[in-house]
Amino acid sequence: MKIAPAEVDFSDPTAPASPAYGDVYHSRAGALAQARHVFLGGNGLPGRWQGRQRFVVLETGFGLGNNFLATWDAWRQDPARCERLVFVSVEKHPLRPDDLARAHAASPLPELAQQLVDRWPPLTAGLHTLGFEDGRVELLLGLGDARELLRQLVLQADAIYLDGFSPKLNPELWDEWLLKSLARHAVPGTTIATWSINRPMRRALASLGFEVGLAPGFASKPEMTTARFAPRHLPQRPAGREPLARDAKQALIIGAGLAGAACALSLAREGVACTVVDALGAPAQASSGNPAGLFHGTLNPDDGPHARFNRAAALATQAMLRDLCLPQQPGLLRLETRLAIDAMAGVPGYVEPLSAEAASARAGATLPHPAWFYPGGGAVDPAAYVRAMLQASGATLRLQTRVAALRRDGDGWTLLDASGAPIASALLVVLAGGHAQLPLLGELANDLTVQRGQLTHLAQAPWCPGHPIAGDGYAIADGQGGAWCGATTQDGDLDPTLRAADQIENLTRYARLAGLHGVPDAPLAGRVAWRLISPDRLPLIGGLPAPDAPLADQLRLQPRAHGLVVCTGFASRGITWAALAGRLVAALALGAPRPLEADLVDAVDPLRFTLRRQRRPTR
Repeated sequence: MKIAPAEVDFSDPTAPASPAYGDVYHSRAGALAQARHVFLGGNGLPGRWQGRQRFVVLETGFGLGNNFLATWDAWRQDPARCERLVFVSVEKHPLRPDDLARAHAASPLPELAQQLVDRWPPLTAGLHTLGFEDGRVELLLGLGDARELLRQLVLQADAIYLDGFSPKLNPELWDEWLLKSLARHAVPGTTIATWSINRPMRRALASLGFEVGLAPGFASKPEMTTARFAPRHLPQRPAGREPLARDAKQALIIGAGLAGAACALSLAREGVACTVVDALGAPAQASSGNPAGLFHGTLNPDDGPHARFNRAAALATQAMLRDLCLPQQPGLLRLETRLAIDAMAGVPGYVEPLSAEAASARAGATLPHPAWFYPGGGAVDPAAYVRAMLQASGATLRLQTRVAALRRDGDGWTLLDASGAPIASALLVVLAGGHAQLPLLGELANDLTVQRGQLTHLAQAPWCPGHPIAGDGYAIADGQGGAWCGATTQDGDLDPTLRAADQIENLTRYARLAGLHGVPDAPLAGRVAWRLISPDRLPLIGGLPAPDAPLADQLRLQPRAHGLVVCTGFASRGITWAALAGRLVAALALGAPRPLEADLVDAVDPLRFTLRRQRRPTR
């Protein structure tokens, strides 16, 4: 999970250096001037992005971030700019927040540099999405080894910035193996620019299908390399990686809860007009209607798919709540055993280990265990979150409209009511409801469990935690002297009534969290809702099989039904997962760079259980 940060030598303010690599981060003639000449000029920018809906830049070596800032500034200054600029960069040794601020203390682009510093993520492995300009400029920052991350990216680049320390000092960032990984993201017309004229690099690019040439260099370098992808034979793009609705300008989203609202916002930022359809009379009336809910990441020793997905999702939620200016209770305590705390180290800005004493001080109670403290986690009103996302999306709401079936109509889909009458049609439909939409999922519904949950409200609570707290149950202060606690779990139970036995179970957990002697007495009060849970406790996000297409042996090879995306199975983590899920839905539908590594995209693919069943040996 942890990333080794860069050590930067600032002794020469004109050229910060890396002691580890024995090289400077940029020319002494100026970082922005170098970026504009080599990387923008060498890739024909800004001219090549003009009139485009989306333009994708892929960079090796984020460094101090000056190439990104120069590109963002050029986009800002260009009245004919593309609608969306996506800048994807990988960095093995990112700067610590203080060093990044120091590197840009005298930046000629102070406003942009400060925004970058303000949004700088915790130094955890994987992809981080940083949004600017109301989402029209996106930095997809991959922290980790480029040799691993480049093979995990799912994108098509329009321009490539080949940067990094000198090939003699950092050969792994320039060799043929890495260049092959870069070429996988190129399409005919993709350009490359770099300040280096390293001959092995140029030969490798030529062998990979690039037309390679030289151009006037910057400052003391007489020449630089430029290239254009023009292969003789085009590799076939995996069927499962094709956009599900590349040309969609309108979308119908079924479900006005967390999933649906997040999908509407992400699609709207891509220029898609959304209509959100729900059977109930207002948004966030089902599972998303609970009065309070937690969001936070998770940890495990091997940093497996669950930990990585939940970390990415929690950080995306943190950014989304900040952008929406939504009130929240910041910081979350997650109680753990001593063994779990000792086995892993924290990461500043993401998660910190606390002793039982330190956790107790934050919670305002004597806690029996140490805790992980998630400073970017916390609690929020999920209904308020839904409303804020829907308002920001500009989506049209069609409430009290139950969708009974879908019908394929030409290139699009039509929603039908119970009588078979059409409700609305669009090229793109997103199934983002909860358990009520199970009939629309077909065989996929067999992989999901409906789980009842009851939470309890204490109007006069003997203990209101200083931070939202989770462990064996959870507790959240309501801000008025009371607390919410819970929650029960009963599979397949559709009873909507509050039950005294469930309240006692919730209050017993609350008492253990607070260290109380005895269970508090309180009138029956709370709420019942239902979770939709998959067998591996991850959501279902992605496309469904194309009609009559046999199941492929790999998810990325599976042809998908055009114009149909599933986004469901949020279990009890709707607040944590919604923002990232919405981004992934938009990327899958429209062909934008995926906000997750390829193996995590597969980990939430709706067809994963079907594929696993097919792989089981028959007896």
